[in-house]
Amino acid sequence: MNEAKKQNPAAIQTHLPSAERVLEELSSATSMDDFFGKEGIFARLFAKTMEAMLEGEMSEHLGYERYEAKGRNSGNSRNGHSHKTIRTSLGAEAAVSVPRDRNGEFEPQIIRKYETSSNELEDKIITMYAKGMSTRDITAALEEMYGMEVSAQTITTITNKVMPLVEEWQARPLEPLYPIVYLDALYFNLKKEHKVENRAVYIVMGVTLEGHKDVLGHWVGDGVEGASFWLSVLTDLKNRGVQDMFIACVDGLTGFQEAIRSVFPQVEIQRCIVHQIRNSLKFVSWSDRKPFAADLRGVYQAPTRESAETKLLELAEKWGDQYAMAIRSWELNWTSLATFFDYTPEIRRLIYTTNPIEGYNRQLRKVTKSKAVFPTPEAVRKMLWLAHRDIIKKWTMPIPNWPLILNQLAIRFEARFPL
Repeated sequence: MNEAKKQNPAAIQTHLPSAERVLEELSSATSMDDFFGKEGIFARLFAKTMEAMLEGEMSEHLGYERYEAKGRNSGNSRNGHSHKTIRTSLGAEAAVSVPRDRNGEFEPQIIRKYETSSNELEDKIITMYAKGMSTRDITAALEEMYGMEVSAQTITTITNKVMPLVEEWQARPLEPLYPIVYLDALYFNLKKEHKVENRAVYIVMGVTLEGHKDVLGHWVGDGVEGASFWLSVLTDLKNRGVQDMFIACVDGLTGFQEAIRSVFPQVEIQRCIVHQIRNSLKFVSWSDRKPFAADLRGVYQAPTRESAETKLLELAEKWGDQYAMAIRSWELNWTSLATFFDYTPEIRRLIYTTNPIEGYNRQLRKVTKSKAVFPTPEAVRKMLWLAHRDIIKKWTMPIPNWPLILNQLAIRFEARFPL
């Protein structure tokens, strides 16, 4: 609804059913069908609320309330009602009277002409939820916009409508090949048996043969991030149609590489350089971090693997006595850290770090930061999917220079590249 058509809450409030009437309706219920059946209380209250909102719109349109003296000779007036049946989110049908004006100029915004469902209002609720608004914030916003009260349970019921879409997305068939894949995890607080647990949500992002980013799924784990759960995630990818991936970009989780290669044995592993830098600097005192980081830069910014290994030896000679653990972490993980040296600068920029998926995760966190604790794994998945749906609207263009990158990948992985 645009600002020009925005309703006056005070105007709507005068038409809403009274609290006493609502309580009277509710107290008459003796079964769930009395609440949610096609002729149940929900349908009747829904119809009354919608009619109140429509009457408020008509008052705003005409500029005066029903029976007000200033409406005489105003040039337009009420002219009865038309009737339509509206299907609510719970499947109930409600008969709603829609006011008309004599000049035929009134166009309702809550229920537009020819609309036969309440989806517009529900879509507003789902959109607000997807932006990270709490149920309390959504309730306040609806009261301000429409002068109506919507319970937290009703908001949950409406947003739960998307769960079949979440399940469909999570189980959808995938492409046979993703040349580059990023794997990472987020953490959320989740209730379990009256306790709050910190749960990992496993996320996989692939780059398609067309150069577009594609999030392959969100998996809610059963505890902290672990290689064993990653194995189940990778197995799920395989079962959904992924036959191969050329390069997998990962963080430094123990056992991660073994889990990936057990499902995709030919994949090349690139361990995130940015994560490695952060981890090694933990072992360096604050006063030495700047000069140590400058020397370390010579390692990962070297033009070739050979020159990088020379720089690593020089780093060890200079700093090895003071910071043996910092140097040792590079030496022990050098095979997976140095993978990107085998590629051109265009591909190096894509694989030396997991920043692409971390950028996606940051956008998820912006939406979920208002949720201190999630009640169920399904609530986590619902929120992440709704946020994902908004994030990918901006993913319209392929990765820059993708045709050049694809040609280079096709040459390097010629035997496995589809023709």
